[in-house]
Amino acid sequence: MKIIRGIANLNNQFSQCVLTLGNFDGVHLGHQQLINHLIEQGKKLNLPTVVMLFEPQPLEFFSKQNAPARLTSFKEKVQLIEKLGIDYIIAVPFTQTFANMSAANFIQDWLINQLQAKYIVIGDDFRFGHERKGDITLLQQYTHNNQFAVESMPTFVYNTLRVSSTAVREALFNSDFKLAHCLLGRHYTIQGKVVHGNALARQLGFPTANIHLNRSKPALQGVYLVKVRNCCDDQHYHGIANIGIRPTIQGKKAILEVNLFDFSGDIYGQYLDVTFVRKLRDEKKFDSLTDLQQQIAQDVCTAQQISAKLTN
Repeated sequence: MKIIRGIANLNNQFSQCVLTLGNFDGVHLGHQQLINHLIEQGKKLNLPTVVMLFEPQPLEFFSKQNAPARLTSFKEKVQLIEKLGIDYIIAVPFTQTFANMSAANFIQDWLINQLQAKYIVIGDDFRFGHERKGDITLLQQYTHNNQFAVESMPTFVYNTLRVSSTAVREALFNSDFKLAHCLLGRHYTIQGKVVHGNALARQLGFPTANIHLNRSKPALQGVYLVKVRNCCDDQHYHGIANIGIRPTIQGKKAILEVNLFDFSGDIYGQYLDVTFVRKLRDEKKFDSLTDLQQQIAQDVCTAQQISAKLTN
């Protein structure tokens, strides 16, 4: 799979294509259904498959503070889409200039003239163009000249629940990881690179692997029992993770900190997959570092007891 960063870098990498476009945050079962359908059409027409993404996601651009929590970073999203078998991802920088483009101009200039899309499939609720005026009805107006075929995928439903990024966020907010798994088709996992922190956790006796989240707002907050896979050596561990701003030390930016059970070693610079199993408590501000240390010790004890029950 190739990543094309911006339509200006298309450089005739393909002459025609089949296309879908959207945010694809979480790459849940609904997204997977749409992408798999696109791949089937690509095989029928013998054309490359293209997924167009927007970065940042539109709501993050228009109102960063009020945007919904991000389920997947750009890198995670790309990895999940690549596993499905897509040929190209076009990552479009979402700027004010792009936001001002009319839906009609977007269709004519981008989808027809530059991408030469012969088949387009979108979700039934997808909107595009200035003031979100573009939809399936507008796209259908361009099919009479045989410019392209277009299709809208119906909503994917799980047990009467509409599968959506919003539904996944709500499941995670409620710590319903079983439901999140059913909506995603996999466990909810955050992947990230271990970076150097302030070493406070080590001083407290609970060294952590610190992972920057690379997203405006994480979908989880609190302390969790987690399963961890080291992507470099495929070793697996249990541990506890805190995801949040660390109010006891006046933290400002959310970070993921993971304490691995029965592990000692240097994993700086390595990538970890952190899968959330059960929430232990909310993040809170403690009156002293001693109080925080005592709470972490209790968290570790609780998590190890739960982990033992799950593995027996």
